[in-house]
Formats: sequence, C-alpha cells, structure tokens
Amino acid sequence: MNFVKVISTRLKESKGRWIKVLRMGKSDVQECVEVGPFGNDSNPLKDFIAVYSPTGEIGKTAIIGYINREQLAEPGENRSYSLQSDGSLSFYTWMKNNGTMEIGGDTDFMVRFSELETGFNQFVSDFNAHTHITTATVGATPTPGVIAPPTAPSTAEISGAKIEEIKTI
Repeated sequence: MNFVKVISTRLKESKGRWIKVLRMGKSDVQECVEVGPFGNDSNPLKDFIAVYSPTGEIGKTAIIGYINREQLAEPGENRSYSLQSDGSLSFYTWMKNNGTMEIGGDTDFMVRFSELETGFNQFVSDFNAHTHITTATVGATPTPGVIAPPTAPSTAEISGAKIEEIKTI
C-alpha cells in the first residue's frame, strides 16, 4: 500500500469510478478502480492524495481512501462535505456529538412545519375574528361599540413552505 496523487477521474459504464494517479514519478501513471463504503458516491479533486493498494488479484489495484485535508469532526461525530473545484468548501452536513446537526451552517434554525402551521393557522383565525372596543360613536347613538376590522378576512397560508422530502423529529 502507498500514497499517490490523483491526476483525474472518470466513470466507466457499469465498472465504477476509475482514478488516474501518479505513483513514483512522472512516467508512473496508473489507473485503478475506486472502492468505498456502500451508498457513498464521491469524486476527489485533482491533486488529492489517495491510498493505493494491491488487491488479492495479481495486477489489480484499488484506491481505498483519501487523505482528508478538511477534518473537523470530534470523536463520535460524522461530517460530510463537498468542495468547489478550487478546493474551497461548498456545502456540508455535520452530525455533532451533542445531538445536533448542521446543514450548510449554524447561523439560523430549521422549523417543525406542523407546529409552525398550527400556530400560523391559529393566528389567521384569531386575526379574522378579532374586533376592537371603541368609545367613539357607533351609528346614531353616542354609546361605545365594537368595530370589526375593515379589511377582508386574511387568506394567508404557508403550505408552499413545506418540504415534503426532508423530515425531522
């Protein structure tokens, strides 16, 4: 097993991702299949350092991993990220050991849509039914009265904000 520099990658139809690497000098360019955990599809950038290893089949080699330059996860955490072509961070998800998860950042909050919708619908209902007591003259008599809102009932709704494909607790 040795460390090699990634030159390029390509997908071979029905054969997986093949990684072209520079091994022991300018003329020692090899291409081998990339292996990884089931369900994980990632593609390294050029110049990443790969772990290159022989297999049990003579003449067959495989890339079994990469040197991770962006390690930030603490013990027990899982972080997944993507990079732009210049190597800068593009996006990440981070399951932290304190029971929280960051999706792309930590400056705002996600919401539970069902609870938000319940509160919003109650607000719309209360707004549509509200009245004001006034000491101004209502009608021909100088007695206090009730004034209903002069506008049409609210038809506001938030169903378009619901993301069906993402669920939470």
